[in-house]
This record gives sequence, C-alpha cells and structure tokens, in this order.
Amino acid sequence: METIKCLIIGSGPAGYTAAIYAARADLKPVIYEGMQPGGQLTTTTEVDNFPGYPEGIDGPKLMEDLKNQAVRFGTDSRWGMVNHIDTTKRPFKVTIDDGTELLAETVIISTGATAKYLGLESEEKFKGGGVSACATCDGFFYKGKDVAVVGGGDTAAEEATYLANIVRKVYLIHRRDELRASKAMVHRVMNTPNIEMLWDTEVKEIVGTESGFMKALNGAIVVNRKTGVERKLDIEGFFVAIGHSPNTEIFKGKLDMDEVGYLITKPDSTATNVPGIFAAGDVQDKHYRQAITAAGTGCMAAIESERFLGENR
Repeated sequence: METIKCLIIGSGPAGYTAAIYAARADLKPVIYEGMQPGGQLTTTTEVDNFPGYPEGIDGPKLMEDLKNQAVRFGTDSRWGMVNHIDTTKRPFKVTIDDGTELLAETVIISTGATAKYLGLESEEKFKGGGVSACATCDGFFYKGKDVAVVGGGDTAAEEATYLANIVRKVYLIHRRDELRASKAMVHRVMNTPNIEMLWDTEVKEIVGTESGFMKALNGAIVVNRKTGVERKLDIEGFFVAIGHSPNTEIFKGKLDMDEVGYLITKPDSTATNVPGIFAAGDVQDKHYRQAITAAGTGCMAAIESERFLGENR
C-alpha cells in the first residue's frame, strides 16, 4: 500500500498553496483535487483582489497558475475524491472514491465550503454574470450601481453595509418581518441611508440578457409573501448571503467541528484535535472566506506538517 508523507485533500487556494510549500520542503505531497478542481474560484469570472495581479485575473486562470506552480515543485496532483479516512492511528488509512487505499503520515484538509443559493434556475444561469455569493470579492464591479442582497443574518447585514459604501443603492431582501442579525448589525443596516429593506419578500426570478456566452443580469422579480404583490427591482448585481456549508461530511465524528460543521483548529494554528491532521482555508474559516486568507492558512498547514513530521520520526 502506498505511503504518502503529506496528503492534501481538496484543491483551491488553500490546497494548492499547501502543496507549493510542502513540495518545496521535500514532503512529496499528493493532492486529490475533489469534485471541483480549483474550488469556488473556478466559478468566478474575474478576481481583482489577489496580490500580484494588478490587472485582475480570471478565477480559473488563477487556480491554474497555482496548480502549475505546485506541480513545478513536484506535487503529485490527482483527480478523485477522498471518501473515507481512519483518524484513529498514524499513518492514516485513506480510501479514494475509485477504491484506491493509501496511507498518509500527515493530512491537510482543504475541502472548502459551498455557498448556499436559493435554488432558482435563473439564479444558476446568471452566476458569474451578476449573481454572486461574496460581496467582498465582487462588490467593486458594481460601483455606483444598484444591487440586491438576500438574507437576514449577520452575513447578509455585513454584505449589505459593505456594499452600501460602494454602490448607489442596496435592496436587502428578507423573507421575514425582522432580521436575525445581531442588534449591532441591525442598527447599522437601519442607519445606512442607501439600504432599502424589503420585508416579507422572496425572490421569484432573476432576469437579464444573454448573448452567446455573455450574460448580464438587469433585474430581479420579487414577491411580497403577505400581499402576493410582485415587483421588479432594476439591479445589476445580486448577492446571496444565506450562509455556507463546509465540506466536512466525511470527517463527522472523527474531527472536532462546530455546530455548523466547520473544523475547529487550535489557536494560532491549523492543527485539528487529531495530531498530524491539519485544516486550511474555508473548511475552518467562516469569518473571512477570501482566497488570500485561504492561501495563508495553506502555507501554515504545510509548515506545521513539516514540523510535525520532523518531531515524530
């Protein structure tokens, strides 16, 4: 059975950065890229806030660059998903979805988190063409325009107030008659003049134009749940802020996680509760969720893996 010094589960900025550092440390890392090689950024058309790209870069191209850099230093990048891991003893026995079994002396988990969407067919159609799940990532593109945010928790309130500093107007759409956000965030929303609350409202459809591969959102049709009255919002950006689901299903009952499913790491570390297993990126970060912070924790995880192996030979 193959034994690997450093196994990286999942790609994206965290996984690829961990691979770069692990490969340069001669750990001969193997990375299993998962169902979506490159992670969430492969669904983003343009990334303007990743250092080193002054003119911006397409999300898929950024991930390709990171992967190529990792491979250049000797990373073994493989297609496939890990569907089982025995965390009870080292080396850890891991099973891949094709039935392959291997042993890993250290494991870096970078499986990320999946943004929750409303489930509308039209919403799916305009992803990357006006529909986004990250205001910090994409808000800049709507400077001086009208946008909408859907949600009622702290994330939605934060996204709305962030966007209000950039755009002309923000419609904050919530299906209930009061926000679930903290009182401090509710106060900020209510005292931001260019945020308009749409209470008891649901989104019926996203509308826009299509020309070949080019798609441009230009509105959202919403309906009041109490009156049944429909209304079209003339917007160019639509931000879904109803939460994320960390991709941690296979680690339940094996690694410590919070009530939502995010892996818990030790303070100032990427170490989980199981020695030799580390977590990097959105799988353990529910606060920032940025490519650059994911890359930073990927670096940390690789360095910690190297030190762990040095101390446990």
